[in-house]
Formats: sequence, structure tokens, C-alpha cells
Amino acid sequence: MAMTIILKKDNKVICSTKCLDPPIRLPKDLSIASVVSTEKVSSLSRLPRFSLTPAPDNSQEKGEWGRFLDFLHEYNRVAVINFEQHKFYILPPAIASTSSPINVAYHIDNTFSVDTLPRDCESAASHLEECGGPNTVEDLKLPRPEDHAYHFTAETSSELHSLLSLKNSIRVDPSYLKTLGQVHSGWIFGGIAELVDNSRDAKTTKMDIFVDMIKLKSGQDVPMLSVIDNGQGMNHDEVMKMVSCGHKQSDKDDKDHIGKFGVGFKTGAMRLGRDVLVLTQTTNSRSLAFISQSLNAGKDNIEIPVISYCRQGQRMEVDINMQSEALAKYNLKAIKEFSPFNKYLIGEKAALFGEGTGTQIYIWNLEKWGSRYCLEWHDGLKGGSSFHQGDIVIRSKRCRSRIGQISQKVPLDYSLRAYLEVIFLVPRMKISVQGALVKSRPLANFLTHTVIETGEILGSPIQLILGFSQLEWEQANCGIFLYWHGRLIEAYKRVGGMIHNADVGRGVIGVVDVTTLMDGQDGHVWVHNNKQGFQDCEPYACLEEWLGRKADEFWDNNFDSLKLDKDNCVFKPDCEWVQCDKCRKWRVLPSDFDSRKLPMQWFCYMVPFKGQCADAEQKMEDGVVNVSTMRSGYDCMLKDSDCKKIEVVIKTTTGTDDKLVNSEDVRLPSLKRLRGLRR
Repeated sequence: MAMTIILKKDNKVICSTKCLDPPIRLPKDLSIASVVSTEKVSSLSRLPRFSLTPAPDNSQEKGEWGRFLDFLHEYNRVAVINFEQHKFYILPPAIASTSSPINVAYHIDNTFSVDTLPRDCESAASHLEECGGPNTVEDLKLPRPEDHAYHFTAETSSELHSLLSLKNSIRVDPSYLKTLGQVHSGWIFGGIAELVDNSRDAKTTKMDIFVDMIKLKSGQDVPMLSVIDNGQGMNHDEVMKMVSCGHKQSDKDDKDHIGKFGVGFKTGAMRLGRDVLVLTQTTNSRSLAFISQSLNAGKDNIEIPVISYCRQGQRMEVDINMQSEALAKYNLKAIKEFSPFNKYLIGEKAALFGEGTGTQIYIWNLEKWGSRYCLEWHDGLKGGSSFHQGDIVIRSKRCRSRIGQISQKVPLDYSLRAYLEVIFLVPRMKISVQGALVKSRPLANFLTHTVIETGEILGSPIQLILGFSQLEWEQANCGIFLYWHGRLIEAYKRVGGMIHNADVGRGVIGVVDVTTLMDGQDGHVWVHNNKQGFQDCEPYACLEEWLGRKADEFWDNNFDSLKLDKDNCVFKPDCEWVQCDKCRKWRVLPSDFDSRKLPMQWFCYMVPFKGQCADAEQKMEDGVVNVSTMRSGYDCMLKDSDCKKIEVVIKTTTGTDDKLVNSEDVRLPSLKRLRGLRR
């Protein structure tokens, strides 16, 4: 009686076969564990045998069968299969063709020794294993490497189309996906920041981050985090590089580029949820990639379905130069089976691109906090004030641990909106959270009594902007914000006397970009690969000492002159700034202009700037200490109040000083001197 047996390798079907009158009980599936030289298996000639005849279901299986036999025949290899107490050995055929049967030797006990290759010698480009044969796919007569693009190992690199060496390649167990997410185990917003970084590097101008509900095939409604941008998108090779478990780091020294380590997308996405679908489009291509712990559960190696399309006129067709149509169908089937995305939903999301470019990332099976999700979200009130805008927050609302910190109110630690306000030193992107635009807040532009300190650390120039923030004073916060490549790495870092005395430095904020110092001359980067801290190194130790000295000097020189009246005094920033919603340049407002009168969307041609987007962006001059006005609230400019006209000479900006007003009415508040506690 004939029995159908499916022969597999790495959970992928090679071919269906028939066995006439099997001598022993056989499983329906036989999965190849390893491929070894015939010399590694002793006494094969004495083992009983049976035959398998190919019975392919389609042309792809027929081709796989032929290539499989070619390999065994040409290199005299034996495929080893383990099943319960049995061991099966698929022997090399005398003649290899798409219709040739194979002989299978077997034994039940452990009399015969097998010197199998280690599991870390599996090939990234083939279903077969080879650690001593030729080095090219053509030599093995196997399918093109792109036909196996969905099956990755850790040595897969950006040069996917180049012929990979089959020597010393390794496996990547699916549990590694969960391990990747542990890079951001201390702070889940670090995972979102990785996705924001990638969008910025892709020259994105508009980005939307939101959580909404989606229905799984089981009928269950679950939340899905969506991150959508209008950047340059990714072609097939770039998608492969993004999803691969390791690739060569970039040697480019681009001060505006944040991505450096090649792990950001995977570590960020896997921290946020178990399953991720990426849909990306360039001017000429579109690709889907699916990284899923659900899909890979129980497998021996990570499988990542990738489908690439190329533009043909007004349509996107499967790019057969990147994968075969059969492989594309297989991968699309896997995506539809293990995700809530069917072809209609995928088409709906692809339509969001229109004729443009960009990347869409969808994450579901989100990380949980007990029985609920780590994140919680709300859409805010329609037409409400800025205090009622939508947000995504960390459920625990805990503050991150910092040396010397006493404040329990640090919104950027648990509010995504607050974090994104200051994530970039010079914000350019429009970022929306839960449908509401994030109003960027370049910290250096929102300080009073601002001073710029310059110096040199280990031969690298350094510039620190120090100032006072009433908002941070009220929340008992202070410290330095450290940026690297324009991206926030550490916030509220206490230095100098701030560490030892809660009152010293209260309300003092510093802003410094340490790119030059933390990028070594030899290409080494002194930043953690999760971009949430710096390595313990000499440059960082010297930086801490320098920052502490400058912060203490600022506090000593300006403490008495602040004259805070904490009951009714409000410090207005030295200059108020507004960002153009078209060119994304920052413009300084005249000192007598009420910033509350600005519309939600403001452009350079509007009052009070009345300029053009082509005008140079204004910047703060080095070494100038600004003089600011003290007000008893922003509504203190009352005509009947005891006001004194003072002249404020603004020397903080360059380019359009003629647009500034040199005087304003101020109510002088009562003076109250604050002293730090002495122990």
C-alpha cells in the first residue's frame, strides 16, 4: 500500500513523495535535521532500506526535488532525519533528475555512530547544509538566494544579492526575537524612539503615531500601534537589511544621521509587540515584511516573509527579479494566515501612499503590564485646549531613576507627547500623536537668563547652553539634556552640586550636543546601542566633570539675581520662538507679541515675522547673556498697574533684528530671595 510522505527542510516543503509498502511505521512528514558527508556515517551498506518516489504537487516542488538530488549526488552527501527512536539516511542517488527516486537507509538503535555537523552550520541561502563544499549557490545548483529571502540567519547582510559563503553560517532561533526586545526592557518609549529615528533618517516631514483597534481572524478586537511616515521609503535591498539579524555598520560620518548600529528597528518593534508588519514604498517599488513571533513559534529558525513589487505603469507587480511568483504567493499566504491583514486591508493601507513614498509600521499583540497593556492611550477632546490633546502614556507612570533626582513629576518619562516635544535638538518633522500635532519645544529657546559656555574636552569642542525654566522649577526638576546627532540621549542629568543638594540648581536646564566628543576618531561610538545612555569611558567622565563645573558657576553667578517669588512670578523666556509649518525653520517673536495669538498653523509670511521661508534661520550668538523680563503671569501687562518702562536689547538672534521691538511694559514683582539648604 502506497503512503504519502512530505519531505521537509527547516519546516519548508521540498517535495511530496510516495513510499510503497513501508517496512516500518513512518510519519507523514520527514524533516531533515542535517546534511553530512557519507564518510561521517559508518556501516551504511549494512542498513536496511526503502525507497521514496517523488510525487510533486506543483512545479516548484519538482524543481526543489531536482536541486536536492543534484546536491546529494554531486557532493556525496547524506541527509539525516531523526524521528523518535529511528534514524533515517537519505542516500545520494546514482542519477539525479526531477523524477529520480531515492533510497533511505534506517536503523532503530544507536549501534551506528553519526558525526553530524553542528546546528550552527546551516546555510542562510539554502534549505541544505554544507560546511566543506563550494562557496557559491551556482556551484550547488540551488535556487537563487532571493528565492529564500524570507528565511534569514544572523549572517544575512545588506549585500543579499551577492553570493553568500556557505561556510560557518549560523542559525537564529525564533526566541532571539524576544531577546531583541529586551534591549529596551527598561523603558518602552525607547522602542518607539527607534522607529522615530528611522523616519527622521528617511527625510520624513510628517509622521503619525497612534493606537487603534483591529479585529483578528478569531474575532477578537485588539489594539494595534501604527507608525506612518512620508519619508523616502525602502527598496528591496534596504528592507532586507532592516529585517536581517545583523549587517555591516555604516562607515558614513553623517552628523544628521542617527541610525548607526543596525538593530534599532528590530529591538524597538519587538519591545512593543510580538508581531510587526512593514509596508514601504519608494517611487518605483513597494515591499511588505513580516516579523512575527506568532509565525515562528515552534520553528528551528527565524522565518521572515518578504514580498517586493516593482512599478509597471500605474500598477505594482511582483518583482520576479527579487523573488519568484511562487515564493511571493507563499509569503503572502503566511502574512494573511498569521496577521489580521488580508489582501483588501493591505490594499487599503497601500492606498495611503497615493503616488508618494513612505513607510507604514503596524504592531499588534502589544506588550502587557499584568493583564492589561503597558501602554494606554486616549484621543483627547475635539476642539479642546492643548491640555486635552490625545496622548500615549506608559501605564505605570513611573519616573526613570536618575542620580540625585527627587522630583516625581517628569512627564517625558511616561508621556509620549512630552517626550517627542524635546526628542530632537532642532525639530523639523511634524509628529502627531493620536491625531493631534506635537508642538515641538527646542529647550534652548525656552529658557531665561541664558548663557552659552564653550570649551574643549579631549581636543573636541563643546558648547553648553544654560538657562532657567520656571516650569522645571515648579516641578523640582533640573539637569542637562545631552543630545547626540541631534537626538536626545539623556534627560535631566544632574551634575555638580545638583547631585548632592535638591535645592541647588533647581529649575536650571542645560542643553549640549556631544556628537563630536562621543564619536571617536577610529569609528568607535561611545553611545549604547539602545541610544538611551552613554558608555562608561574617558570622554564621558571628562564631560561630566566639565558640565558640573559650568553648572555650578552658573548657579553661583545667577542665584541671587533670579529673585524668585514662587507665589506669583512667571519668567518669560528670553525669546519666544515659533516654527513655520512649511519650511520648519524657527523664527523669533518680538518681545511685545503675545504668543497666544498665533494660529494653529503658522507660516513665515504671517505676522509678526512677515518674511519668507527663504530667509535664514535665526540663531543664538555665542557668549551673550540675555536679559529677560519678569512678569506676574502673562496677563500682567495692565495699563492701570504700576508698570515701569524698561529697555530690552535683544542680542540673541541674527539675521532679522529689525523685526524686533526694543521695549515693553513690565510689572516688577515683589522680590524674594531663595537660599539653598546648607548641611
